[in-house]
Amino acid sequence: MFLIRICCAGTLFLFPLISLAQSELDSIQQLSEVMVIGDRYREVIPSQRLSGEKLEALSSFSVADAIRYFSGVQMKDYGGIGGLKTVDIRSMGTHHMGVFYDGIQLGNAQNGQVDLGKFSLDNIEEISLYNGQKSEIFQPAKDFGSAGSIYLRTRRPHFTAGKKNNLKTSFRTGSFDLVNPSLLWERKLSDNLSFSFGTEYICSSGKYKFRSRKVYHNGIVAYDTTGIRRNGGIHSLRLESGINGFIEQGKWNVKVYFYNSDKGIPGAIVNNGEKNSQWQNDMNFFTQFSFQKKLFPKYELQLNVKYANDKLHYIDFDSISSPFPEYHLVLKSLNINNTFLQQEIYASIANKYAILPNWDINLSTDYQWNTLDANLTNFVYPRRHTALAALATAFEWKRLKAQASFLSTFVFDQVTRIKDHKKIENKQEYTPAVFLSYTPFVKANNYSPLRLRAFYKRIFRMPTFNDLYYTELGNITLRPEYAAQYNLGFQYNKDFNRKMITHLNFRADAYYNEITDKIVAIPKGEGQYRWMMMNLGRVEIRGIDVSAQVETSIGANTKTPCIASLQVNYTFQKAQDFSRNSIKGKNIISWGKQIAYIPWHSGSAILNVKWKSYGLNYSFIYVGERYHNSANIRENYERPWYTSDLTIGKTFNYRKMKFKLSVEANNILDQQYEVVVCYPMPGRNYKLILKMEI
Repeated sequence: MFLIRICCAGTLFLFPLISLAQSELDSIQQLSEVMVIGDRYREVIPSQRLSGEKLEALSSFSVADAIRYFSGVQMKDYGGIGGLKTVDIRSMGTHHMGVFYDGIQLGNAQNGQVDLGKFSLDNIEEISLYNGQKSEIFQPAKDFGSAGSIYLRTRRPHFTAGKKNNLKTSFRTGSFDLVNPSLLWERKLSDNLSFSFGTEYICSSGKYKFRSRKVYHNGIVAYDTTGIRRNGGIHSLRLESGINGFIEQGKWNVKVYFYNSDKGIPGAIVNNGEKNSQWQNDMNFFTQFSFQKKLFPKYELQLNVKYANDKLHYIDFDSISSPFPEYHLVLKSLNINNTFLQQEIYASIANKYAILPNWDINLSTDYQWNTLDANLTNFVYPRRHTALAALATAFEWKRLKAQASFLSTFVFDQVTRIKDHKKIENKQEYTPAVFLSYTPFVKANNYSPLRLRAFYKRIFRMPTFNDLYYTELGNITLRPEYAAQYNLGFQYNKDFNRKMITHLNFRADAYYNEITDKIVAIPKGEGQYRWMMMNLGRVEIRGIDVSAQVETSIGANTKTPCIASLQVNYTFQKAQDFSRNSIKGKNIISWGKQIAYIPWHSGSAILNVKWKSYGLNYSFIYVGERYHNSANIRENYERPWYTSDLTIGKTFNYRKMKFKLSVEANNILDQQYEVVVCYPMPGRNYKLILKMEI
């Protein structure tokens, strides 16, 4: 109850700060919808999207599960409900991905990784994935600073006529002793103001049977292990509240987010044994405020402010009691008991001006402050000040659409030790981007289903606090890691009337990416016991992404048509490692080889069928052969794997309540596979889901 009061108070305290003007339109019409249409009209590089019923129908437990169905995406999943789940796009690396929650980036200055397994789909309305950057110039400078971006948009309250409350609840149970209730309450406070509160609890033992078997391509069995996966239990609580408001020619919102979890970290299966001595507590809190308004006919203003506080407690030794009494910490290890505390303050202002009806310009300036405290010996307690300025323009002329941006980034670090402080150099980087779209074969109605597109972007990522300052590992002289992206593609998008096929969308892209000054860990001195971070890497990535989507309507002239959609994605990648294993020379074994965990071929398919009140969703994921090390030798070879998931559901009404009952069967063929070597994934498992809306 105390935490609920905190979330509610965090959103209500800004009430007196906002002066609400009455809009000529009511909240059902929503001025924000008009803005979205305008943005998409100028979209140069379309995104991959999952939203609405298609997103809800997937057999996905978290945001990480849903993103697997985008083309060009690689997931790292260490197994289980609470296991770490990170994503990168087109082999650029996790650190080059920006993850945005309702328009403001989720950060992790400590290690640069955002665990997408923490974010539930219950309150997510749409997931969008962009290559390069979001195809919109009216945004904060941070939005221009990633090689790829994931945008998570939470549900905004919508109320039918005469209704002031929405209530949505769900309950999941199934394999791994899962208990997962959630609740979302939305309240209409006035025609232009609404409040929402959501909460979710997850409890699971994380236990599942597995068989970890490795066979080399010549048929020799390296190992064959069976057992029960342990130490994957989790207890987590999410609390989230928000206020959405509309003013004349504008909108604003406030959000407060709290997440707390205790979970075991499943260990690697090594020498037919499993290490289960790791445990982690996460406590994440942030509050953010966004404001957007058209002040003059040609000028719009956007403000964003955020404060985040993240605490991580990590234990790896057998003398501390685990929060899961059924697990026993039996292995001697490094006796690690570390606590990390991150804080972040972020502010942004964006100014868009319409020079001409078809030509806009935007200037965004951001400031971000990060700090990291830890109980490590000889820790330097880093502080980082980051200033960003982005100048961007969007232009349309007949069949041509163009966007260009120029980002300036200034980073200033401070540490407590004077001798280290003198070694720190302030970093200044300037990175451009250009996006083009051309529509050929325009017909008399000014429409063509075919669109050609291309973009170039140069970007970088700063070394994280761990890269620079982690005791006995960090290297204070590290340079940023640079990336250059080239893309050429097309899209064919057409609607069909009075035919069985109602919609067709086909897109294909060829791309080349190059990463230089890649940050890698190498041995320091003699032996393998001490490591340090160095700028020694270079990676070249060549690839093709292909995606096709078909929607059909069988019996469209009847009262109960059967509506079906099929989406297929395919990715080919040749990601070569040209890194050096020492300052003196090349690593002959891995030189020019495929980088770790990147398959040459991968793909996915989603089939969704809806008839009357019944729904069926089948999803398929395929990951081809790959190596778990850039040394592409027999011992590092990983066989292909695939999974098939099936969901069957029915909706029905009772009085004024709407119910949906679903049954999920995941990995229905019970394939034993590993996304990360020595971390076996679950076999066949089930979920029963009941949802209710009022």
